[in-house]
Amino acid sequence: MKPIIGITAGDINGIGYEVILKTLSEPHLKEICTPIVYGNAKLATLHAKTLQEELHSFTFHIIQDPKEAKDGVANLITCYANETPVSFGTSTPEAGKAAFQALDRACKDLKAGKIAALVTAPINKDNIQSEAFSFTGHTEYLTSLFAEKDETGAPLQEALMMMTSDLMRIALVCNHTPIAKVSSMISEERILRKLTTLNKSLQQDFTIRMPRIAVLALNPHAGDNGLIGNEEQEIIVPAIKKANEQGLYAFGPYSADGFFGAGQYTHFDAVLAMYHDQGLIPFKSLDMSGVNYTAGLPVIRTSPDHGTGYDIAGKNMADPTSMRHAVYTAIDVLKARALDKEINADPLPIPERPKEDKRPHIPFFVPTDKVDKAEKTDKTE
Repeated sequence: MKPIIGITAGDINGIGYEVILKTLSEPHLKEICTPIVYGNAKLATLHAKTLQEELHSFTFHIIQDPKEAKDGVANLITCYANETPVSFGTSTPEAGKAAFQALDRACKDLKAGKIAALVTAPINKDNIQSEAFSFTGHTEYLTSLFAEKDETGAPLQEALMMMTSDLMRIALVCNHTPIAKVSSMISEERILRKLTTLNKSLQQDFTIRMPRIAVLALNPHAGDNGLIGNEEQEIIVPAIKKANEQGLYAFGPYSADGFFGAGQYTHFDAVLAMYHDQGLIPFKSLDMSGVNYTAGLPVIRTSPDHGTGYDIAGKNMADPTSMRHAVYTAIDVLKARALDKEINADPLPIPERPKEDKRPHIPFFVPTDKVDKAEKTDKTE
C-alpha cells in the first residue's frame, strides 16, 4: 500500500504552490505515494497559470477526508475559502491565516493517523502569528503538538531541527534563537539531549547503526583554551564526554570555519551546530536542494530548506528540487522506521556468562596490544 503524504501549501503569496505543482507533475512521485495537498484548488489554479503551459490545466481530485484519496492523482483537501486574496510577493494577514488553517488541518489528520507523514511548504513566521500559533517556526509548533508531555503539560522531548542532503546532515542546538541569546541557551544538559536525539534519529530514521557525530564549538577557534570564550571548556567538552560515556560516538568541539573549509564534515554522519546560521550557512552554501527534517518526534515531517521566496513568487522561477527531495525523504524515513521496528522486534536475550567462566572480558574496540595481553593472561591461567 502506498503511503499517504500530506503536503501543506504554506504562504499563498509565496512559492509554495509553485514548487508543489512542479513536484506533483512528476509522474514517478505518484507511483510511490498518494499525495494530499492541504490548501485550496482555486488558489492553486491561480498559481498554475503563472507556470509553464503544461501546468495550466493541472487538476486536483477534491476530497473531504484522507480516506477518500485516490492513487495515481494529486488529491486536495480545501482548508480556506476561494475568496482568500492572493498578492504575489506580499506578506498579508490573510496569507498567514490561510497557512495556519492548512497546517492545523494537516496536523489533526497526522495525529489521527490518517496520513503517514507531513511535508510543509514555507510559511511566513511573522504573518502566521496568532493566539493559535505563537511559535518561531514549524519545529516548535510540532513539538507542542506531538512531543510526549509530563504531568504539567511540558514537553518531555525536544524536537531537533536537522538539515539533510546527500552531502551532509546538520542539526542545531538552538533553532530560531536571536544571536544575543545563544550563549545563555547553550548548556551541558541541552547539548547532551540534542546529541541523544540526533544519535537515535540517525539510527532509526537513516539506518546508520553506529553514527559518528561532530560537535561544533561556539566561539572562534574553539575558544583558544579560554582566551576568547570558555563555553567549550566548561560546557561543550563535558557534554561530549558524557555522551561518550553513554555509548555515543561524539567528537569535538571543532572550530566551525576550519571544519567546513577543510571538508572535515565528510568524515562524519552528522554535525551538531550550536546555532542556526553556524549550521545553515555552510549547508546552504554547499547544497540548496537539501531538506529540513524534524527529528525526535513520533511523527515524520519534512520541508524544503528555503523560505517563501516572495522576490520570485508568481514568476515561474522557483526550483522544486528541494520540495521534491522533501517528499522523497519523508518516504525514505517511513521505510527506515519500519525496518528499524522490524529488526528490533522481539530481540533475543543476551545469555549471562557462567560464573565458572574465568575468561577475561574484552570490551568492544579495545586496542590490539591490550587484546594480546589479555589472551596471554588467559593462557597463563
